[in-house]
Amino acid sequence: MAGGGGVSSPAGSAPPLWYHRDLSRAAAEELLARAARDGSFLVRDSESVSGAYALCVLYQKHVHTYRILPDEESFLAVQTSQGVQPKRFKTLPDLIQLYLQPGQGLVTTLLFPIEREESTEERDYSDGEDEKPPLPPRTASTSGPNCFTVPQDLSSDCVVAANGLTTISHEYLKGSYALDLEAVKQGSSSLPHLNKTLVSSCKRLHGEVDKVLAGLEILSKVFDQQSASMVSRMIQQSVVQGGDEELENLVTKLAILKDLLSSIEMKALKALQEMSATSPSISPQISTRHTKTIPVQAFEVKLDVYLADLTKIGKSQKYTLSVDVEAGKLVVMRKIRDSQEDWNTFTHDKIRQLIKSQRVPNKLGIMFEKEKDKSQRKDFIFTSAKKREAFCQLLQLMKNKHSKQDEPDMISVFIGTWNMGSVPSPKSMGSWVLSRGLGKTLDEMAVNIPHDIYVFGTQENSVCDKEWVETLRSALRENTEIDFKPVAVQTLWNIKIVVLVKPEHENRISHVGVSSVKTGIANTLGNKGAVGLSFMFNGTSFGFVNCHLTSGNEKIHRRNQNYLDILRLLSLGDKQLGSFDISLRFTHLFWFGDLNYRLDMDIQEILNYINRKEFDPLLKVDQLNLEREKNKIFLRFSEEEISYPPTYRYERGSRDTYVWQKQKATGMRTNVPSWCDRILWKSYPETHIVCNSYGCTDDIVTSDHSPVFATFEVGVTSQFVSKKGLPKSTEQAYIEFESIEAIVKTASRTKFFIEFYSTCLEEFKKCYENDSQNSDNVNFLRLGWSSKQLTTLKPILSDIEYLQDQHLLLTIKSVDGYESYGECVLALKSMIGSTAQQFHTYLSHRGEETGNIRGSMRVRVPSERMGTRERLYEWISVDKDESGVPKGRATIPPRGGHDYVKPSVTRKVAGESGKSGEEGERTTSTRKDDCSQSRTKQDLTESDPTTCKNSYNNPAYYILEGVPNQSAALASEMLLSSALPSMANKLPASAAAGSGKSKAPSVQVHSQCSGRPAAHAISEEGSSEDDCNVGAHSMNRPPPDFPPPPLPKCAVEMTEGTVYPAGNEGKAQIFPDSSKPLPSPGATPPPGSTVSGAFCLETQSILSPPVLQMAKTLSEVEYPAGAVGGGSKGLRGLGVVQEGCRTFPPRPIQEESSGEELSEEAMWQGSSSSSLSVEGSVGEWLQRLGLERYEEGLLHNGWDDLEFLSDITEEDLEEAGVLDPIHKTILLASLRQQQQQKK
Repeated sequence: MAGGGGVSSPAGSAPPLWYHRDLSRAAAEELLARAARDGSFLVRDSESVSGAYALCVLYQKHVHTYRILPDEESFLAVQTSQGVQPKRFKTLPDLIQLYLQPGQGLVTTLLFPIEREESTEERDYSDGEDEKPPLPPRTASTSGPNCFTVPQDLSSDCVVAANGLTTISHEYLKGSYALDLEAVKQGSSSLPHLNKTLVSSCKRLHGEVDKVLAGLEILSKVFDQQSASMVSRMIQQSVVQGGDEELENLVTKLAILKDLLSSIEMKALKALQEMSATSPSISPQISTRHTKTIPVQAFEVKLDVYLADLTKIGKSQKYTLSVDVEAGKLVVMRKIRDSQEDWNTFTHDKIRQLIKSQRVPNKLGIMFEKEKDKSQRKDFIFTSAKKREAFCQLLQLMKNKHSKQDEPDMISVFIGTWNMGSVPSPKSMGSWVLSRGLGKTLDEMAVNIPHDIYVFGTQENSVCDKEWVETLRSALRENTEIDFKPVAVQTLWNIKIVVLVKPEHENRISHVGVSSVKTGIANTLGNKGAVGLSFMFNGTSFGFVNCHLTSGNEKIHRRNQNYLDILRLLSLGDKQLGSFDISLRFTHLFWFGDLNYRLDMDIQEILNYINRKEFDPLLKVDQLNLEREKNKIFLRFSEEEISYPPTYRYERGSRDTYVWQKQKATGMRTNVPSWCDRILWKSYPETHIVCNSYGCTDDIVTSDHSPVFATFEVGVTSQFVSKKGLPKSTEQAYIEFESIEAIVKTASRTKFFIEFYSTCLEEFKKCYENDSQNSDNVNFLRLGWSSKQLTTLKPILSDIEYLQDQHLLLTIKSVDGYESYGECVLALKSMIGSTAQQFHTYLSHRGEETGNIRGSMRVRVPSERMGTRERLYEWISVDKDESGVPKGRATIPPRGGHDYVKPSVTRKVAGESGKSGEEGERTTSTRKDDCSQSRTKQDLTESDPTTCKNSYNNPAYYILEGVPNQSAALASEMLLSSALPSMANKLPASAAAGSGKSKAPSVQVHSQCSGRPAAHAISEEGSSEDDCNVGAHSMNRPPPDFPPPPLPKCAVEMTEGTVYPAGNEGKAQIFPDSSKPLPSPGATPPPGSTVSGAFCLETQSILSPPVLQMAKTLSEVEYPAGAVGGGSKGLRGLGVVQEGCRTFPPRPIQEESSGEELSEEAMWQGSSSSSLSVEGSVGEWLQRLGLERYEEGLLHNGWDDLEFLSDITEEDLEEAGVLDPIHKTILLASLRQQQQQKK
């Protein structure tokens, strides 16, 4: 119950059906819109004020919300304008009864109550797996490392007493209560039967207090003789007494215990200080921890050079790279002849940067610092991608170990989840803590490197807390030789979470918080639910959630609701961020556990796919993936690619057999093999996080679930201390907004304001009400704030090194109910500069996407505060001279962090204006885009055509507001599908001719979206689809993460005979003219032009009345996830979307090398220039020939550029795997033809 006057009727019956308790605002609006009758109403709990209600009324298709607030006397009243006397009511039904009458001041009379929907799943008391939920274990939830469990040596009657006063109290109230009442009537001043009841209840407490006092007596004898004698007397007098004397004795003991606990620490400190002053100084022997030293690791590699250089440096290109972490050295050795070797040794400070090839997963470039401040690059091919990652991890460890920084820039985090099946843990869990087994695992050279933080989440864990923590610490000691320290443990029945850290990090952990949420039967039992734990690591916030959701193949909706309940009710993180759910309260949030989502496929088909190790078809019917695609759960969370078999339901004692049938009282139950155990994460934009492993063990067989593990490389920030002190008035940094626009999914038409939260602000700030507001669609509202309405924010520190790590949280709230309609997070890093930068991201509330927001802002940093330094995670970058994305399969479209969108606009690089200010420091702006590329995989896959009700599937959303998105094109094509033949006839001659050509002019777009490359759709074969077809894959996940390139000119160029209105030049302007070159990141836009999205949009023509009419027409249709995707095929059929419509990122500028050094080490020169090639062109060439199967072999052998493929021979092709004589002929003939065309 929300509180206040209450909602029950006078007769004490159930709450009225129009009261929906904790219904969300968005769900309330949806129910009212479904009713579609003026005067429809419902009451829900307020989201902004605890104990208050919200009355929602529908009138003229708009939802009006009135707050119902309780006063000091718990009377309820509708909030009124200032000066108007409110009408007070004792109960909520009485208040509603008044407003059912006309003329009471509301926008309309309350006419039609919207009754709450009784869910059948709420009454379903079978959780699908267990006939009866297990009783909660006799352990206590703990929030610290020193308190883990309740004593277990209690007799059975003591356990009854431990459960509280319930049983004894009931007995007193049923029988003895009347005897005491009779005694009082006869004039008695005592209650003997109640006293007896209290004595019986406190019998255990006597013994516990005596034990504690006995322990404190020892300390008192050492530090405080006076207190010790008093404690001794109390223990001697603690003989069992009767009646009032026994209770008085207990109260006295508790009072003494309270005084002792509050004073003994100060007395001990005083005594030790006196001892240190009088006694000679004795330095205690500090036991040095023995940590496992990392041996020297050697990697066999091959130098990646051009054929032109092979003639100069010889044929021997095999090298050995030896990494000595302890000594901080890298040895590059080349074998010249049988007995001769040539080697170079580089210390850790001479290794400037590692550059990972995005196209070739086993290729790595190393930038070395040579004499005279010159840097040179050398590219190596490792035997596998896993070896490359191990090498990078070792070099990072070496760099971190020998760093001069006091605080780390990057840490490694281990996440483990396991449903233990209510049996004790096995003797050995080494494979779990070392990430060994199936799936994406660490290389053997890196597997023994200990992580900084270990997080273990378990379900159905019957082991008591203290024993479980010691088991985990022992397993880590055995495998790492480090005594990890517990941060906290939290338990809900048999669901546990434990966090352990390296000893050197103990002092870096602060603000530890724990919480739990029950989602079992009727949300009252803890057999299902979640436990959460959060803390700060220096300046970075971490959140961890371990959950066990409802089981059963068919209970998808119930599991979704479990997730939303946990998201809303789990109390973790900064309490000031109450308007934000936990997915926005932490820099990094990890969510894991037995999520219990199953596979929607016949059991025999599942087993056949598993036997063939074909997981892609199974992942396409995975319930969690399908629900995420519909944006119903885990909005914008990330999950690493799954490459291991389903972890449930195995036969205990084996990992060879799945057991999918289980005899229940209700009959035979089928549990198909499924990926129930999962690990997902969500991070703030422009932060560094990389998942290095994701798999399961194959040798722990005590449960019917396999343990799952994931390891992460996470960038962290330190508690920043400015070297220049607090800023002066002239050195103050400012966060300034020029304008903000938001599209909010709501039927309300109230006014709104924005609240700003950040750790870089002393307190939260809010702006004035929006000064523009319009809507041509009843379900959406467009809001606008000009610079006059927006407040200027002043960070507490003005240094760029501090500000580039900060984030700004925004929440849009209504003036009438002060409830949030959407929240988002912005990174300040991309906003730093002398000119305003544009931002564009999505809004969400209670786990649902509720709109999007865009605007223009800048973070103005004084030149005196511009000095910064390179972070360790910026030391490794991704080569951006390659197109496409890594091959592979992602289960759903990308959900990297918040998919923050920053359009490419011209601005002054932050570091440039500070070059003269800080000579000893170097800026990292030239590589800040590189570092964020490694956040997560951005692979796309074909969207599942499952129908989903989501307002953002509606193309009207984009056309209405002029959002640059492919949905507008697809919507246009759908609307005009009946007129396509006539349009084709009326196309201009130039367009018609263009559509008949075999190749369209390519459009080059520079992606500037948080430093991540534009994502391409990945087909089942793993090949990259045309970017123009991306609409077919992203209609179910708007608003867009990356605005796509414009369609070719012929796609939108129409004559006056079409249904599109003529613009100034008689052409439709829904998309920019592709004949005009797009602005590059370094180019200055023309005077008077504006930049929106990733390229310019002519907003005025987009919002022309006929287009709005088209949007309104589209808004009346429900669009399934896959329905609009088919529209792209129609565009292809017209010859509109052609092969040339691809995007290529710009080629990076490489360091120059002096020609004199060629004779000394010619191999440096070849690899340095190789990075200038566009490797994607090889893949396209093969794709055109239909021989893309040979791409991997050619790239592996160094043939990654078409320019040098002309020198390839038949022998080279055979080494690359091209053995078919016909295919060799086709390839060589094609290359010769290209050479002739160049001449």
